[in-house]
Amino acid sequence: MIDSNHIIAVSGLNKSFGENHVLKDFEMTLSKGENLVILGKSGSGKSVLIKCIIKLMEPDLGEIVVLNQKINELDQDEMDLLRKDVGFLFQSNALYDSMTIRENLEFPLRRHWSRTDRESKAEEAVMEALEDVGLSHTVNMMPSELSGGMRKRIALARTLILKPKVILYDEPTTGLDPITAREISELMISIQKKYKASSVIISHDMNCIKMTSNRVITLIEGRNYVADTYENLMNMTDPKVSEFFR
Repeated sequence: MIDSNHIIAVSGLNKSFGENHVLKDFEMTLSKGENLVILGKSGSGKSVLIKCIIKLMEPDLGEIVVLNQKINELDQDEMDLLRKDVGFLFQSNALYDSMTIRENLEFPLRRHWSRTDRESKAEEAVMEALEDVGLSHTVNMMPSELSGGMRKRIALARTLILKPKVILYDEPTTGLDPITAREISELMISIQKKYKASSVIISHDMNCIKMTSNRVITLIEGRNYVADTYENLMNMTDPKVSEFFR
């Protein structure tokens, strides 16, 4: 039965690559307005999970419900429509180097907005998204002219431009210096407050997790081993959990 209070619900999720069983009967729910972190070691299946959620990868078994829709029952057009409400911040940022910042932000609008809407509303949408991340002055610049932290902010602005109901963050602070990583974490919190968006955050940056999470799932041996607040997990004596906090 679908619970409308859950923005995302995953049950009995299994995914293997040959003999490597990455996800084993994985379960999780994401509530409205929640920042949920998936914490796990490298290669534990965090990115596989997030790709299954937006159907960039097919699971072997299990059910995924996103915004009250069972994604295994959606055809390509229906899935594209759902993705309009699900923003995905790639670890690599995935900006187009040959496009200006304005053109990068307009790219999702070309896919999801009518020509009339683009002509009348695109400029306002681009500038609002850039203002959200504090980079409105970069609108006519190229990605190569920006620092790593600025490119991450631009990628986040592009994620925000369609005002998604859910944001999936794949290692949002990886490769950034501590000060910039903190700024990105603070930006994620302000976005949660402004847009009331629900988020799944894949990370092993403990400072980011402490700052941004309402709840943390530990992904251990392919399963949701335990889910709790950062503070409660930090105080657990279970060695499988406590090793993350050393």
